[in-house]
Amino acid sequence: MSNLFWLSDEQMARLRSFFPKSHANPRIDDRRVLSGIIFINCNCLRWSDSPPEYGLPKTLYNRWKRWSDMGVFARMMEGLTSEAADRKAVMIDATYLKAHRTASSLRFEKGGRGRLIGRTKGGMNTKLHAVTDANGRPIKFFMTAGRVSDYTGAAALLSNLPEAEWLLADRGYDADWYREALQDKGIKPCIPGQKSRGKPVKYDKGRYKRRNRIEIMFGRLKDWRRVATRYDRCPKGFLSAIALATTVIFWL
Repeated sequence: MSNLFWLSDEQMARLRSFFPKSHANPRIDDRRVLSGIIFINCNCLRWSDSPPEYGLPKTLYNRWKRWSDMGVFARMMEGLTSEAADRKAVMIDATYLKAHRTASSLRFEKGGRGRLIGRTKGGMNTKLHAVTDANGRPIKFFMTAGRVSDYTGAAALLSNLPEAEWLLADRGYDADWYREALQDKGIKPCIPGQKSRGKPVKYDKGRYKRRNRIEIMFGRLKDWRRVATRYDRCPKGFLSAIALATTVIFWL
C-alpha cells in the first residue's frame, strides 16, 4: 500500500465542503473512493485495473462520472483558488495536449461544441488556455480545439480575469485590442511586442522573467498521464481531470 495515494485528514477537511450532500443511503467512504479516483487519473489506469485497496472499480467510476457531470471537481478547484490565490500579478498562456485515438473523434455532438479536438501539424490536439496567479498556480482554464489561436482563449478568459496589477504573457498575446482591454480593467500588460511591429513595445523585462512559472505549471500538470494525453471523448470529463490534477498538485 506504500505506493498508493491517500488523502490526509487535513486535505479531506479542506475538500469536504465541496462534496454534494448524500441522500437516502450514506455514500461509501469518501476518502477511499476519492483517493482511488486521484490514483487512477494520475497514473492513467483503466478503472478495471484499480488496486483492490480502493474498493470496487465500478464504485470509483460511478463516483467519478457522477461528480464530473455535476461539476464537483471544478468547484473544488475554484473554491480553493478563491481562498489562497496571489493575484497581484496574473499570467496567461496555452499548451497543446495530445489526443489519443480513443478520444479523437471530430464528430460534433448535437447542440454542443464538439469534442474540442483539432488537427494540427503535431496531430490531433486539444489546446488548454490557462490563467495563473503570481506564483504560477492555475486559477482559470479554457479549452479549445488545437488549431484555435491564443487570441481566442485570451478573449474568452478576459471577462473572468481577477483584479490584478499586472498581466504577464508572451508575444503571442501582443495585440492592441488586448492591451486596451487590459488597461480598461485596470491591469498593466507586461507583454513583449511582435517582431513585426515597426515601433518596439516597452515592457518590464525583470518582471517578465517570472513568466517561466506558468511554463513550469504546465510541466507539472502534464506529470498526470491522463492530462498529458487526452483519453476522454467528453470535454467535460477531461476538464474535470485537469481540475482534479490542479487541485491536488497546487492547492491541497
